[in-house]
Amino acid sequence: MTTFAAARPAVDLAPIIAPGRAAAYPLSWLLAVVTVAATVPTILLPDLLYGPAVMNGSARGTALVMLVGGVPVLVSSMLAARRGSTRGIVIWLGALAYLAYNGVMLLLGTPFNALFLLYDAVLGLAIWAAITLLHRIDVVGVAARYSAGVRVRPVAVLIWVIVALNTLVWLRGLLPGLVADGKPAFLEGTGLTTFPTYVQDFAFWLPLFTVAAWWLWHRHAWGLLLAPALMTYFVLEAVGVAVDQVWGHAADPASSVVALELVPGFVVLAVLCGLALTHLLRHLPSRDRNKK
Repeated sequence: MTTFAAARPAVDLAPIIAPGRAAAYPLSWLLAVVTVAATVPTILLPDLLYGPAVMNGSARGTALVMLVGGVPVLVSSMLAARRGSTRGIVIWLGALAYLAYNGVMLLLGTPFNALFLLYDAVLGLAIWAAITLLHRIDVVGVAARYSAGVRVRPVAVLIWVIVALNTLVWLRGLLPGLVADGKPAFLEGTGLTTFPTYVQDFAFWLPLFTVAAWWLWHRHAWGLLLAPALMTYFVLEAVGVAVDQVWGHAADPASSVVALELVPGFVVLAVLCGLALTHLLRHLPSRDRNKK
């Protein structure tokens, strides 16, 4: 795997997205439309949701951030990428990760309802758009565009800290549930039979974050591509969790499923990840000078 200590001038580099028809563009445009179609009724028509009030409120909060955060970030980054922006490409990838993650949450965190096919389309389109985008990206070219002053190791450490804290918090609820007599405590009041956050985090996201941070620490090309994408994801997701805690509490103030005291921590996390993202983007060219 290629390691980069410094970047070459952008004028010497080939376009980041390989020539040819990039299916990621139409898939991502369709994803934006479907996300709007899925989230607007989730927010405005609460009778569509059949779960406990606290979970319905939380789902509506998640849908709100997907609508006013995820979709605008997705669309603006695609437009920037079309103009030749390397920054746009990595943010685009992060927006796809965010929408894929929350597609799972809407599918498995709410009971089956009339919006199921739209929720499923959000998940499927986000996954396939990400696959087709990664297929077209010149990963080495992205890494080579970073200026020599980029500091990657503090960002890698931040990612590992997030992974460690997530793992500890999830295990604190999960491990007692493994030996519980009956329904585990972390499911009480949720109406769920299992917890989709545990499922996808342990199976895919936490391992991905860990490996990406390792690549970043060693300045490997994949780490330099994934780091700003992951920071984009973390900012959106941290804001999303803060909002879904507030909306869940508003829907059922007596429920222990959500906790308002968590909100400041996620706001701080969003700020820290935003600062890390800003640092990485400052060391990428705003526009590829080869792009006409």
